[in-house]
Amino acid sequence: MANTTIIKFGTPSDEPITTDLEGWKVIEGSPTMKIWIQHTSADGSMISGTWLATQGSYHATYTSYEFVHLIEGQLSITPDEGGETVQLGPGDAFVIEPGFKGIWKIEEKVLKHFDIKLK
Repeated sequence: MANTTIIKFGTPSDEPITTDLEGWKVIEGSPTMKIWIQHTSADGSMISGTWLATQGSYHATYTSYEFVHLIEGQLSITPDEGGETVQLGPGDAFVIEPGFKGIWKIEEKVLKHFDIKLK
């Protein structure tokens, strides 16, 4: 019997989504992003996948919870409300809570795995 509760991600094989995420606005440079959704939970409440972004800056507004594991690259995230800038690099894992607003500055091309809680 196949194990349907463990999903191992390989190299994304489908065509990526190439439009900027809802709530993300380019504010510096000409960054691009590619998103591969590699798994959706049976009840549709979670999506997981791989995200690739090139150098530049976005202002991001979050409406959902996101867990991130950074695989490659360097970035800094600065909250709008005067919070401290957080520097992130390969191997770092972090969470962004719903309601976050701030700057994602991608200093070196970023590759990450993500889990987003939709409901």
